[in-house]
Amino acid sequence: MAESLNGVQLSTKWQEASNRGVAILRYLGEQVPLIFCLETEPQQGEEEQKVEERLLYPLECFLFGEDPCIGLEKLQQYNSSSSAQLCGRVFKEGETVYSCRDCAIDPTCVLCIECFQKSVHKSHRYKMHASAGGGFCDCGDLEAWKTGPCCSQHDPGTSVTMETDECVMDPDLQERAQMLFHLLLRYTTDMLVWEEINELSEELKPKVKEDTYYCVLYNDEHHSYDHVIYTLQRAIACDQNQAQIYTALIDKEGRKAVKRGTLRSCQEAKENIRRNSEHIIQKPLRVEILHSAVMAHQTFALRLGPWFQKIIGYSVGLREVFCQVALEPAADNNKLCLISRLMLHDAKLYKGARKVVHELIFSSLLMDTEYKRQFAMKFTEHYKQLQEDFISDDHQRNISITALSVQIFTVPTLARQLIEEGNVIKVIIDTVMEMMQEHLDNNHRFHFQGHNPDKFFRVQVIFHDLRYILISKPSVWTETMRVKFLEGLCVFLRFLCCMQGMEEVKRQFGQQFVELEPEWEAGFTLQMQLRHIIAMFQDWCSSDERVLLLAFQECHRALMSCTNQPFRSEPTDSYMCKQILHARSYKVSQEPVSIHLPISRLLAGLYVLLCQTGAIRYLPDFVDPVQLNFTELADQPLRCVVLASQVSADMWRRNGLSLVSQVYYYQDVKCRDEMFDKDVMMLQIAASKMNPNHFLMLVLLRFELFDIFNGNCSSKDQEVLKQWNRLTEGMLYLIIVIVGERYVPGISHVTKEDVTMREVIHLLCIEPMAHSSLVKSLPDNEGHDTGLETVISKVATFKKPGVSGHGLYELKKEYLKEFNPFFYHYSRPQHSKAEEAQKKRRTQDGSDKALCPPVPPPFCPAFSNIVHLLCCDVFIHVLRRILQKAVEDRSNRWTEPMIQMALHLVGQALLEEKMQLESSSAEDVTFDFSLKAQKTGSEHGKSLFHFLNKMKSLPSLEAQNDMITWNLQMFEVVKCLREKSGPVASFAIDRSKSEESVQDKEKAERKRKAEAAKAHRQKIMAQMSAMQKNFIESNKMLYDNVPESSSQSDVTASVESCGMDVDESRVAVGPQQGVCSTDWETMTCILCQEEQEVQSQAAAMVLTACVQRSTVLTQNRGKTLTTKEGCYPLFMPPDLAVGTHTGSCGHVMHATCWQKYFEAVQNTTRNRLHAELIIDLENGEYMCPLCKSLCNTVIPLIPVEPSKINYESAELVGQHLTLERWVQIISSRIRGLRATWEAENNSEAAVEEAMALFDECQADFRSILSFGVQEPPKFSRSITEMLGVCATTVHRVGLQTAPNDLCPYVPVMSWNTCAYTIQSIDNMLQEEGKALFGSLQNRQLSGLKAVVQFSAAQRLKSSQAVIQKHFTDMLAVLVPVPNVENTPSILEVDFFHLLVGLVLSIPTLYQEEAVDLQPSAVSTAFNHLYLLRLVTMAHMIQVLLASHDCAVIGMVEEGDEAQAAAELFSLVSQHTDGLRPDVSGFTIESVKRGVLPFLRCAALFFNCLIGVPPPEELSNTAESPESQLPLLCSYLSLPSNLFQLFQDYRDVVTTFIKRWCGNTAISKALKGEMHIIRYPHKRNRLIDLPEDYSVLLNQASHFKCPNSSDDERKHPTLCLLCGVMLCAQSPCCQVQLNGEEVGACTAHAAVCGAGVGMFLRVRECEIVLMASKTRGSPYPAPYLDDYGETDPQLGRGNPLHLCPERYRKMLHMWQQHCVLEEIARNLEVLNVMFPFEWQML
Repeated sequence: MAESLNGVQLSTKWQEASNRGVAILRYLGEQVPLIFCLETEPQQGEEEQKVEERLLYPLECFLFGEDPCIGLEKLQQYNSSSSAQLCGRVFKEGETVYSCRDCAIDPTCVLCIECFQKSVHKSHRYKMHASAGGGFCDCGDLEAWKTGPCCSQHDPGTSVTMETDECVMDPDLQERAQMLFHLLLRYTTDMLVWEEINELSEELKPKVKEDTYYCVLYNDEHHSYDHVIYTLQRAIACDQNQAQIYTALIDKEGRKAVKRGTLRSCQEAKENIRRNSEHIIQKPLRVEILHSAVMAHQTFALRLGPWFQKIIGYSVGLREVFCQVALEPAADNNKLCLISRLMLHDAKLYKGARKVVHELIFSSLLMDTEYKRQFAMKFTEHYKQLQEDFISDDHQRNISITALSVQIFTVPTLARQLIEEGNVIKVIIDTVMEMMQEHLDNNHRFHFQGHNPDKFFRVQVIFHDLRYILISKPSVWTETMRVKFLEGLCVFLRFLCCMQGMEEVKRQFGQQFVELEPEWEAGFTLQMQLRHIIAMFQDWCSSDERVLLLAFQECHRALMSCTNQPFRSEPTDSYMCKQILHARSYKVSQEPVSIHLPISRLLAGLYVLLCQTGAIRYLPDFVDPVQLNFTELADQPLRCVVLASQVSADMWRRNGLSLVSQVYYYQDVKCRDEMFDKDVMMLQIAASKMNPNHFLMLVLLRFELFDIFNGNCSSKDQEVLKQWNRLTEGMLYLIIVIVGERYVPGISHVTKEDVTMREVIHLLCIEPMAHSSLVKSLPDNEGHDTGLETVISKVATFKKPGVSGHGLYELKKEYLKEFNPFFYHYSRPQHSKAEEAQKKRRTQDGSDKALCPPVPPPFCPAFSNIVHLLCCDVFIHVLRRILQKAVEDRSNRWTEPMIQMALHLVGQALLEEKMQLESSSAEDVTFDFSLKAQKTGSEHGKSLFHFLNKMKSLPSLEAQNDMITWNLQMFEVVKCLREKSGPVASFAIDRSKSEESVQDKEKAERKRKAEAAKAHRQKIMAQMSAMQKNFIESNKMLYDNVPESSSQSDVTASVESCGMDVDESRVAVGPQQGVCSTDWETMTCILCQEEQEVQSQAAAMVLTACVQRSTVLTQNRGKTLTTKEGCYPLFMPPDLAVGTHTGSCGHVMHATCWQKYFEAVQNTTRNRLHAELIIDLENGEYMCPLCKSLCNTVIPLIPVEPSKINYESAELVGQHLTLERWVQIISSRIRGLRATWEAENNSEAAVEEAMALFDECQADFRSILSFGVQEPPKFSRSITEMLGVCATTVHRVGLQTAPNDLCPYVPVMSWNTCAYTIQSIDNMLQEEGKALFGSLQNRQLSGLKAVVQFSAAQRLKSSQAVIQKHFTDMLAVLVPVPNVENTPSILEVDFFHLLVGLVLSIPTLYQEEAVDLQPSAVSTAFNHLYLLRLVTMAHMIQVLLASHDCAVIGMVEEGDEAQAAAELFSLVSQHTDGLRPDVSGFTIESVKRGVLPFLRCAALFFNCLIGVPPPEELSNTAESPESQLPLLCSYLSLPSNLFQLFQDYRDVVTTFIKRWCGNTAISKALKGEMHIIRYPHKRNRLIDLPEDYSVLLNQASHFKCPNSSDDERKHPTLCLLCGVMLCAQSPCCQVQLNGEEVGACTAHAAVCGAGVGMFLRVRECEIVLMASKTRGSPYPAPYLDDYGETDPQLGRGNPLHLCPERYRKMLHMWQQHCVLEEIARNLEVLNVMFPFEWQML
C-alpha cells in the first residue's frame, strides 16, 4: 500500500508544483539512472518491476488525478458506446496475412488472421501470404473493402459515431493528458534523436556526474555476423560465445552496450573496434560512447513507447490528444512538430527505436482519419528528404519510415487530397529524377554502365509509392485535380524522355566484337517497374475526356522534343509498283538503334484510348494534324521490330548475349504490353492513316528488303541469302500481325475479357497447362490480376491431378477454330509446339488439317483502312515474288515458313473479302484482292492464283498442300459471292461434295497405306520366325529342356497335378512339413551382367540393402532404447520403441563387383561438392547403381537348405518326443553345455562340481542327438565375409555404436532386424488392406527372404558358446532353466522377436566338441513345432493379461473352444487371484484378435525360412481376419482352436502358467503400477491434418516459443509423427545433442523418429524430410489449391485444402522406410550448390 500511496502522493506533489513539467522531469532525472544501466547485464524482471512501481504508476496517477484503476473505470463508463472500429494490428515479419480478391480495393488491403477468421471474406476468393513486417490490419477501414469492411469483432454494430467522445472527456483529464503527453513525447524524441555531443538538459542532469560510460556498438548491413564476432573477440577480449550473444542482440535490437567502464576504457574499446573492423571492410563499425545516465534515459524513452500505446488505447479522446501533441508545430527547432523530428531522424535511429516509433505512429496517427490526413501531408512534405535518407541508409525498407507510404498513399480519398494539396505525383517523380541524375549522359538520356545495384534497387522502391497513389482512379474530376494530375504527368514525361532512345546499340560486323557486355538489365528493370505505372496513367487519362486530350498533347510535345528523334539524312524517293515513297533513309543494321521508346508507346496507347472513348474527334483542336506525321511516328517502333527480326536472323551475333536478352524481354510477358504490343499498335495507327502501298514500302525499306523485291539486288553468298530469307519471314510475320491482331479495345470492338480469353485459348493450344503456368504466361494488371478466373471455365475443362503432378486445363474442342498459328505472343518454340500439337489433334479428330487463319473481329472505323494493306499493289507484288521463287524451286531463295506465312496472308485477304462481300453488295466492296491476285501478271502466266495452282503439285511443298487447297477453295467461294452465280448455299453444297470427294480419296489412300504396312509387317514377322527356327536348330542343346509352345498345355497340367500333392501338405512347421518349393533362381549381376546360381560354395552374390533405425511400430513414441538399461537387445520390449529395419531395392551384384563399385563411389564422391549431404561415406553409404536408392550395406544371398522329411521316421519320433520329453532333453543339454562353459572359465573346484552334475545327466546330455543330426552347410570365403559385413552394419546402426565384430550382440541384432522387418511388412500389408502372401513386390520379397536366410546363417559365423547362452537366456522366459536369473516377465517381451531368436539359435545346441553338427530335418521340424507352440501359448497368456476388453461373456457359449477357453480363463484367474477378478470377462475373440498379428508374422517368417508355399487362400485379399486364423493355424501346424493347445499339453503348461503369472512384474502391472501394452498393437499413422490450411496457419499464429518471449519472426513447424509444434530455425530453441548444437526439429526427430522426421513448416507450406543431423530435403506439402497445385512459400496464396491421396502417399513412404531414400533422390536431383544446415532446423 505504501508504494501506491507513494504514487498518488507524488502525482499530487507534481500537480501542486509551480512548473509541473520541470517537477516531473526532475523526478525522472533522479529516478531513471537508479533503475536502468546500473550494470552491464541487467535483470529484466526486476528492472521492469521498478519501472512500473517508481515511474509509470506515478505518471498514470498524475494523468488520471487519482488511482489509475478508478480513473480508468470512469473513463470506460463514458466510452462504453464506442469501441475501436479499426483493428490496427501491426504485422511482424513472416506473419500470415489475408487479402480478398473479390472485395479488396487493391492488393495492399489485408487482414490479420483473427479478423479474417471472423470475416465474410473467409468464404470468398481469398489470398494469403507472409507479411514482410511493418504493415497493419485494415479491418474496419471502410475505404479498403468493397464489402465486408469489418469482421464480427470490429463491427461497430451501433449508430453512435466516434465524434461523441470529444464532449465526453473530462476537461481536467484532457488538460493533464495534453501537458503530460507533450512533456513525455518531447522527452522521448529528445532522447531518441540524440547526438553523441549532446548534453542532458538541466532538469535531467544527475546531481553527481559519475565517470561511468558505455561503449555502444550499432548494427549495420555491411559487416557480416562473423566479422562482428571476430572484431568483438579482438577488441574487448570476450570469448566466442559472449561475442555471438552480443552480435545476435545487435542484429535484433540494432545496438548493444558491449563495454561498461570509465570514459577512457570505453574510448580504448571504441578505437579497438573501429580498427579491427576496418581490416575486413574499409568502412568501420559504428560505435558511440554514451554516459550511463544518457543510456538510462534512452532506455526509458524506448519503454515509454509501449506505455503510450497502452494509455491511448484506453479511449479515443486520449488518442486524439496524443495526435494533436505529436502534430503541433514546436515553438523552437525550425517549427518542426515532434513527429516530423522523429521521421527525419529515422534513418539514424537503430532498429529497436525505429520499431517503437513506427508502432506508436500506427496505433495513434493512422487510426484516425483526420490525423492520418495531417500525417500524410507531413510525410509528403518531407518525402524527398526521407527517401534520400533511406537510399543512403543500409537498413531494409520494412524497418524504414518510408515503408509507411503504403498505409497512406493507398487510401483513395487521401491519395486524391495529396495530389490536389501536396502535388504528390510531382513530388515522387522529382525525387526519383534527382536520385537518378547521376545516370544521365550528355544527351540527357540514362546510361547505367557501372551503376550501384543496391542504390538502384532502393531508388526503384520509390516507384511503388507512385503505383500506390495511382491505384484507384477518380470517379469525379475537379479542376484542381486535372491541373495537378497533368502537372505530375508532365514531370513523368520528362522522366520518360530520359529513357526514350537510351542505351542505343550499333551492329558489330566483320572482325568487330563487343569488348564489354553493355549493361542492359538496369534499363529493363526500370521498364518493368514502370510498366504498371504507365498503364495506370493511361487508365486515369481515359476516365476524363479533357485530361485524355491534354495528355496526348503533352505526350506528343514531349516526343517531338526528344533528342533521338531527328534523322541524320534528308528524305529521298523510293519507287515500287508505280508508287513513290518520300522518306528518310535509315538502316537498322548500320545506324544506332534503341529498344527503349516509352514515349512513342505511351502516345500509341493514348491514341487508341482517344479512338475508344470517341474523343478523337476533338484531337485537331489540341494537336495540329500537320504535326502528326505518322510516317515518322511509326519509324521508331518499326526499327525495334526490325531489330528483333535481325537479331533472330543472327545478324547481330557479334554484339553478344546482352542484345539477345533485350529482344527476349521486349517480347516477353513481363514487358511486352508496354513494349512490343504498343509498337504493333503504333504501326497499326500508321497503317490506318497512311497510303497502304507507302506503308508497305516503308516496312520493306526498314527491313532492308526493298531492293530485293524490286529485283535490283542479288547475291551468291549463302550467309546473305539466309539472312534475306529470315528477314522476309520477319516482314511477312509483321504484316500478318498488323492486319490480324485486332484484339485490342479501341482497335476493334472487343472487351478486356475477350482479349484474355484469346490469350488463354492460344496458350492451351500449345499444351494443357496448370493454372499457375497460365497465370505466369498472362500479363497482370497493377492489382496482380490476370483476368484468368473470369474466362477459364468458358474455354477449358479442368483435369484433376493424381498422387503427384498438378491439375491441368485442357482447351474445349469448340475453341480450336480460333487458333492462329501466327499469334503474335508466341515465342519461336511455342509457335512450333502449338503448330505440332494442333496438327496432331486435327489428325486424331479426322478434321481438316489446314491451319487456316481464324475469322477476326472487324476493325473499328478509325482503323478500318488497315485491311487495304491486303489488297494493295505492293502486297500483291511481294506475294507474287515469294511464290514465284517457290514455284521455280530456287531452294536457297525461299523457306517453308516463308511460304506458310505467304499462304496465311492470302487466306487472311480472302477471308476479309468474303466477310465484306457477305455484309454488303459486290459493287460497294472496294476490297479486290481476289481480282488482283488473278489478274496481275496473268499475261505471262505469273499471277498469284496461277502460282498457287502450280504449287499444289510441287513435292517440295507437300506439307503445305492442305493450306493451298483451302486457299483455292476460298478463291472459289469469293468468286461465287462476287458473281452471285446462284445462291451461296448451292456453292456450299458443291463445296461439301468436293470436300467429300477429297475426303473419300483421302480415306482410300489411308486404307491403301494401312494394307501396305500390314503386308510389310507380315513379311518381316515371317523372316523373324524363320531366323528364330534357324537359331533353335543351331543351338539345340540349349532348348532341349524347354517345351515348345505347342505342348505348353501339357506342362501346366503336370504342374497342377504335382501341385495337388504338395497342397496336401501346405504346412511349414512340424513333422507334417511340406516340400520346399523355392530356392533362388539364377541371378544376373546388375554391374557385369553375368549370370550365376546361388550356391553355398560359389562366390557370393549380394543384394543392395539399407539398414536404419525405425519407430514406425512404436507403441510408446518418444521412448529410446539403449543396451545399458533392461534386457535390450536380447529381449525386445513389447512396445517396439525402436527397431532396426533392413530394406532392399532387390538389385543383385557379385560381391566382388560391389566392392569395386563401392571403392569407386568412395573415391569419386569425396571430390564432389557437398557430397556429405547426400551420402554418408564414413558409414558406408552408396547409391544403388541401377535405381539410385540409398544403401549402406549388402545382404549375401544364402541358398535355402533343402529339408526333405521322411514322414515315417517323423511319425516314430513323434511318438517318443512329446513336449514334456522335448523340454526335458533341451534342459539336460543346456545343463551339460553349461558345465562345459564353466569348465572353460572357472577354477578347478567349480569344474569338479560341474563335472559331477554333468555325470548325473550324462544319459540325457546326448539324447538330443538321437533324433537325427546332419552336417551343417559350409560357405565359401566370400559369403562368410559378406555375412560379416552385413551383420556389422546391422549391429552398428541398430545400437548406434562403433563397429565391433566381437560384440556378443552381433547375432542378436541380426535376429532382431529380421523380426522387425517382418513386423513392418505385416503392418504395411494390413494398412494397405493387402493379402499376407502374394502382395509383395518382387524386390520386397527377395529382400525379406535374403534377410531371413542371412539371419539364420549368423549362428554359423558367430561363437557357438555365445549363441548357446543367448538361446538359454531366451528359453528361460518360457521354461524354467537352472541358474538363469532376472528373466523378464511375459509382459516385458515381444514374443515374435523371441520366436525368431529361439528358432534361429536352437541348432547350436547340437554342436559337439570334435565335430560340427546340426539337427536333421526331422529334429528341426520338432524343434520348430514345440518352440512355436510354447511361444504361442505364452503370447496368448500375455494377450489375456494385457487385455482390457471387459465385455462379459455369460459363459453360455457351447463347444470345445468355449470350454477350453473357460478352463484357461479360470486357471489364469486362479494364479492372478485377487488382482484381476474379472479375467473371466475376456472374450475369446479379443484373444484371437490379439494373437493374429503374431501368427501372420510367424507365417511370413517360416515361409521365408523353409520355403513351403502357403495355402492359396492366404494370397486372397478378401479373407477377413476371422477366416485367416484357421488357415494360418493349419500352415503353422497349430490347432485351429488355439485354446486346445492348453488342453493338449495340460500337464506341462499348468506349471508354466503358474510360473509365468507368478512373476512380480505381473502383479505390478495388474495393480496398474506398470504400463501394459495392449494387443493387437495400435497401427501408427501420421497425425490428422485439418482439411483447410488456414486452420493450421491459425494454430501457428497462436504458437508461442517455449524459450523466448520476444516478437521476432518464428518458424512454427509441426511434427507429423506426433503432432507437436516446434520452433524451428531459431537459436532460442537450439539444444545439445551428442555434444553438438542442433535445432529443435533435429533434436525432436532424434527422439520421436529415431533420427527420421517429417515436419510441416506451417508458414512456408512445405514438408521437410529429415534423416539424420546433416541430411534433409524439402518435399511438397499435401495441400493443394482448387487448381490441383501445391504452393510452397505461399507464393500464389490461393486457399489450400488437404489432398488425402498425397497424404496417404507420405504415410506409405514413412511406413515403408523410404524417407531416407526420398531425401537422397531429391538431393541428387537438386544438385546442391549452397548447403543448408539441416541440423539447425
